[in-house]
Amino acid sequence: MKKFFNEYLDLKRSKEDEQVTVDSIRGGVEFKGTNLWVLIFATFIASLGLNVNSTAVIIGAMLISPLMGPIMGVGLAIGLNDFELMKRSLKSYFIATLFSVTTATVYFAFTPLDEVQSELLARTSPTIYDVFIALVGGLAGIVALATKEKGNVIPGVAIATALMPPLCTAGFGLATGNLLYFLGAFYLYFINSVFISLATFIGVRVMHFQRKQFVDKAREKLVRRYIVWITIGTMCPAVYLTYGIVKETFYQSEANSFVTHELQFADSQILSREISYKKREIRVVLLGKEVSEEQIETARQRMAEHYQLPKTELVVFQGGNNQAVPQLNVSELKSSVMEDFYRTSKQQLAEQQSVVDSLQRELQFFSGTSLMDSKMNEEVKVLFPNVRAISISRSLRLEVDSNRIDTLTFAIVACRKVPSKTEEEKMRQWLQARVSSHQLKLILE
Repeated sequence: MKKFFNEYLDLKRSKEDEQVTVDSIRGGVEFKGTNLWVLIFATFIASLGLNVNSTAVIIGAMLISPLMGPIMGVGLAIGLNDFELMKRSLKSYFIATLFSVTTATVYFAFTPLDEVQSELLARTSPTIYDVFIALVGGLAGIVALATKEKGNVIPGVAIATALMPPLCTAGFGLATGNLLYFLGAFYLYFINSVFISLATFIGVRVMHFQRKQFVDKAREKLVRRYIVWITIGTMCPAVYLTYGIVKETFYQSEANSFVTHELQFADSQILSREISYKKREIRVVLLGKEVSEEQIETARQRMAEHYQLPKTELVVFQGGNNQAVPQLNVSELKSSVMEDFYRTSKQQLAEQQSVVDSLQRELQFFSGTSLMDSKMNEEVKVLFPNVRAISISRSLRLEVDSNRIDTLTFAIVACRKVPSKTEEEKMRQWLQARVSSHQLKLILE
């Protein structure tokens, strides 16, 4: 087993020269001149993509953006015990963040499109999955940079970790005065940055990069102390925030499970649900036949007994029952309904598109549109000058005795005069080769 793992999982087999890897990361740390302008343009592109809800444009902006450089530089600096590189990386990181948010704020302040799209909403509430994506993506990035066969891993990491869209969403929050959008998006960006740096540090130490050595031992001790304190100062908020994300993720999961299993009533449908982890509140809008207070109370009791939802209040809003229930915010309800509708419609549209594509292929197959092209006309003129028109289509033929169904290709050829047997056979062979079908029925007119 040890031999097997050493052979297939050894990172040293195709390891790049260590200095080349370090120089590559160092080169991406600096944000001056070209790098800064590329970042500004990438921010504009990402903001446009978020504004018009275009996933393709957002992906393009993430590929262009050089934001990964200083973030990986911080992780490399911690791993190499390089205080100067850490200072440069942190400085570039703050400059890049400032310019990105400022650019996005300016764009969203002047754009006439100010509606909140689904791509914007997706960048305002980080989950535990974002933490895992950043960590694993950062590991993939440092491993790829440290090997000779780099491939297209770095662009893939840039797309997966999605650093640019949260910054643009933070700019949108500032431009529209929505502090919750700004804090949520910046929170996601910070979490991604910290865990990419952590992954880089882990990769550097696992691959045993050479640490920086100091002649002056006192200075080395001081530098290490600075690095440790900066690292602790950066990681502590991230660990605390990640702990909060984990707790909120579990709470959301339990709350959704409760709503799905306990609030399904006959002749009534859940129109929308709003789960607030901070308020410890679940608000549900029911449509249809009114549910009795006894049924709702039973659901509340089961929430306390069978679900991990401590001190959570269940608020149910339904037709005519607005005495004990606070008035709903119409804009919040509209936003919630639109989110649910978007998710459901996107899945249904994908399924329908798959069916349509399949039917179109079937239609092309049997109608014969895929069998004829512009070159056929030129070939016919050269090979069979006697031919006036050709019609090709496919059909199904049932053999009554054997009950077997075959696909048969019909070729109806209109000629100026009756062709000879030799010419007819030549025409048949040409058509069989042309349409790739030996089951061909030739009809002459």
